[in-house]
Amino acid sequence: MLREKQSAPDFTLRNQEGKPVSLKTLRGKNIVLYFYPKDMTPGCTKEACDFNSSLPVIRKKNTVVLGVSFDDEKKHQKFISKYDLGFDLLVDADKKVAKAYGVYRKKKFMGMEFMGIVRSTFVIDPDGKIKKIFSPVKVFGHTKEVMQHL
Repeated sequence: MLREKQSAPDFTLRNQEGKPVSLKTLRGKNIVLYFYPKDMTPGCTKEACDFNSSLPVIRKKNTVVLGVSFDDEKKHQKFISKYDLGFDLLVDADKKVAKAYGVYRKKKFMGMEFMGIVRSTFVIDPDGKIKKIFSPVKVFGHTKEVMQHL
């Protein structure tokens, strides 16, 4: 299990355009790395739109927002287009990054158990250290909570 002050696990994932995005290439910036279950669902849409509406302030704090789910590039493109999102959504198709960050876990919904992403956010400092971990995340008010740690 990851802890605050540890180095964030490095990764390279494709964004919505199929271009590689690596954590190490973003050194020197704060990163809000958030894992969410699925594009176009109510909670995930609220979370993405909240981050998006706060982007001007977030960017002034030398910060990049990256969303991660198991959805493919086409679904990410539709999600970004529909809600005019101004940040990259990354494809973790093989679940390696979700596992490395400890967010791929057993979940329960309507009496059923299954494996999936537990909604989580990692604030990573410019040196690549985890500054703050939020897991599990409650969507309402989460963006304000995250911004207090930038």
